[in-house]
This record gives sequence, C-alpha cells and structure tokens, in this order.
Amino acid sequence: MTEHTAIRVMVVDDHPMWRDAVARDLAAAGFTVVATAGDGEQAVHRARATRPDVVVLDLNLPVKPGVQVCKEVVAADPALRVLVLSASGEHADVLEAVKSGATGYLVKSASTEELVEAVRRTAAGDAVFTPGLAGLVLGEYRRLASEPAPGSGDRPGAPRLTERETEVLRLVAKGLSYKQIAERLVISHRTVQNHVQNTLGKLQLHNRVELVRYAIERGLDD
Repeated sequence: MTEHTAIRVMVVDDHPMWRDAVARDLAAAGFTVVATAGDGEQAVHRARATRPDVVVLDLNLPVKPGVQVCKEVVAADPALRVLVLSASGEHADVLEAVKSGATGYLVKSASTEELVEAVRRTAAGDAVFTPGLAGLVLGEYRRLASEPAPGSGDRPGAPRLTERETEVLRLVAKGLSYKQIAERLVISHRTVQNHVQNTLGKLQLHNRVELVRYAIERGLDD
C-alpha cells in the first residue's frame, strides 16, 4: 500500500499495548507513524514537533483530556486532521469531539481495515464516522446553525467566494465526501481540497465543522 507512505500519522492512547498495536497496524498498512504518545500533554508537544497529517486520538487520556488535545493541536496547525478512536460511542462524546475540531470519530470495535480506510479518508479531508454517528453530527451542525455564532454575520467588505468555491461549499454542507464532490463536479480530488482550503482562508475559518456551520447558516445545504 505504497500510496499511504506520504501520510504521516501520530497515535495517542494511554494503553501501551493498544497504542503499539494501532501504530503497528498502520505502519503495516503503509502509513508513516511519526510518533506515539501516552498522555495529553505529551501528545500536544509531539504533534507540534513532528507535524503529522493525522492524529489518531483516544479521548480518555491522563494529564490532559483528548478533547483539549484536539483543540490545541488543531489551533496550532489547522491543516492537521484528528480522527478520534474511542471506546465510547456516546453521543455527548462524539459531539464534544467534533466541536473540538475532530474530523472523524471511530469506535474501537472497528476492524483494522476500517481504521486504515478511516485514516486514509481523514488525511484526504473527508469526515469519517462510525456508521450511525454521521446523522447525529449533521443534526448538530443544523442545531448550531440555528444559534448565532460569536462575531458572525456578513461584515462589510467580507471576502467573496468564487462560483466554484460556493458550489463546493454547498456540497460539503450536504455531507458529501471530497471524492463524491470531485465525481459530481468532474474535477480532481486535489482540486476539491484546494477549493476548500481557499474557502477556509477567505472566511477565516479553521476546520470543516466551522465551514459546514457557515454554509448551513446561509442556507447552502438546501
């Protein structure tokens, strides 16, 4: 699976056997495992030092909880993606992780094949969730969109999106993956990623959660 070798991954879990097993499985699948960490503080420092593309993150960590780790590493590097891998499938945990900037959420009952695919898709910018959780998250996006965001509203002189950027944003808000958007618009996966990154930059947003919220607030998911 040489196509994975360019994807740099860090694995964070406080159980050494589980952490080592996940790191070993991902390395065997062809990913480059740049670091592992056993507590939240260690995770933040090592993420900053090694700059992985994807952090596979447990939520239940000593020293600093996983949701705080997620907030800090995403704030430090908005291009970094976080895939939560947790024993909990509780809705409150899922929503808290997403609000903290996680791109996806997988429960630990997932197979190795599912984990490998989830890491690959997370690195590509897709939102990946254990079956049954995606609808929950979309519902939360809609609930958040019904509330005024701090400092929200179209400011005079706010940057304007191109027609294609708006088109991509509309499809992101509908829940389509980057691959599906590329197929729908007959453009490359990389072009979709570029449009999303440009849109994030123009709107001064930090992640897909904020982007979907912005789109729903403006009715682009209709």
